Amino acid sequence: MAESTPTTNGQATTASALPLGSREYAEYLTAQDPLKHLRAEFFIPSKADLARQTLPGNDTTTTSSHDESVYLCGNSLGLQPRRVSQRLQQYLSAWATQGVQGHFKALTDSPLPAWLHSDDAAAKAMSPIVGAAPAEIAVMETLTANLHFILSAFYRPEVGGRHKIIIESKAFPSDHFAVESQIRHHNLQPSTSMITIDPPTGTSLLPTSHILATIDEHASTTAVLLLPGIQFYTGQLLDIKTITAYAQERGIFVVWDLAHAVGNVPLQLHDWNVDAAAWCTYKYLNSGPGAIGGMFVHERNSRVTTTSSSNGATNGEKKGVEEKEFHPRLAGWWGSDKKTRFAMTNNFSPIPGAGGFQVSNPSTNDLTTVCASLEVFNLTSISALRAKSLELTAYLESRLLSLQKKSGGFKIITPSNPSERGAQLSVQLEGGLLEGVMEELGAQGVIVDERMPDVIRVAPAPIYNNAVDVWRFMDVFEKALTTVRKGRDGGKGEGGEVEKVVTN
Repeated sequence: MAESTPTTNGQATTASALPLGSREYAEYLTAQDPLKHLRAEFFIPSKADLARQTLPGNDTTTTSSHDESVYLCGNSLGLQPRRVSQRLQQYLSAWATQGVQGHFKALTDSPLPAWLHSDDAAAKAMSPIVGAAPAEIAVMETLTANLHFILSAFYRPEVGGRHKIIIESKAFPSDHFAVESQIRHHNLQPSTSMITIDPPTGTSLLPTSHILATIDEHASTTAVLLLPGIQFYTGQLLDIKTITAYAQERGIFVVWDLAHAVGNVPLQLHDWNVDAAAWCTYKYLNSGPGAIGGMFVHERNSRVTTTSSSNGATNGEKKGVEEKEFHPRLAGWWGSDKKTRFAMTNNFSPIPGAGGFQVSNPSTNDLTTVCASLEVFNLTSISALRAKSLELTAYLESRLLSLQKKSGGFKIITPSNPSERGAQLSVQLEGGLLEGVMEELGAQGVIVDERMPDVIRVAPAPIYNNAVDVWRFMDVFEKALTTVRKGRDGGKGEGGEVEKVVTN
């Protein structure tokens, strides 16, 4: 980072000359941000927009910066990239003018592929985000549906042998429901075939050693381990590489839910030897509410081999028939080889790789949106975004700890170690404060989200947020906390002890 930056009067300002809690310091950090230009790639809702009860008219005037909201909710729903509407209009124009021909015909003045190849384009664009070969990626369905597809293929319980699935006790409910239903589908009971990992007493975090100990305890009877890359409530980043290797050494198939990790932290799914993973694209990947999901299946688990057989030929007659050998899965026509897909034969010949797990043709509308968002990621790198994220979240943490020491009223439950978290910090409020604080934040145009009973999640997304966003959040949060605590107990409250949140 540069030592100084020019001010409006032409004089240079150094970081050391600015109070760390001042807006000027936040502005200094923002001015030095090498990725600050990416913010212009997104629509930042204005305070007036957030207060609307109706859709805006034809006014497309860019919101002046002083009226921008503070949006720190990319962990729940990312903001809309400006490229999305442009790419969607190009898709709609192709549909309007080409009809069914759009499946096979790419227009020369459009950056969009023929719809038949939209899924391949999305997988290729996703490749550097998750650290996998395009063939190991399928952009398809939704997160929970993809977990079901993975489990239906690779969870093959043996009564009296490996039949258990290990998940965390505080797993996102949809993951929990998926595991329960898969176990019941095999006529087993969750009470005996689902193992849940509870955090150690006195913490909401899951130390790696604690996870490994649970694996050891149930190793001989466990078929699948399903864990989150980043835990949705606490924001803890698990050690994917270490846990994966440890479980696999004990014969366990390892699946990761990467909803809060993809687009947030660097991933190397192929090199880490992850068996399979699933994720959504509407959080840090900014592809819109309920957008299409993603699936990873390691190449070793998705190979397709061809064998020949005589098919009963006699009398020396050569009647060789090619047969495909592949891992059983729920199958559909879109997972079949493109060269034969439209021949409409009833001979399933799966695409090698994750593409062979596709079922129905994916929404071109969704794929267009995903690819438009990933164009913005292509303007930088996930490592550069991570570097900025580490600084931005550390700045947020330092401001929160300063306020905690000053007035109390909350604590951070996300790990203090930057390598054990992503962009998000989870802030646990004192009892009775959540509703009032959220109301005060919303009234001032500050968007974060809540998780019952008492946590707000604050996630500065490095692709569009900056240090001024963090400063503005803290300014409103401190006032909201003071107002709501006065209303609750008639006093401002006193400072609290600041302690580091560690997993071990």
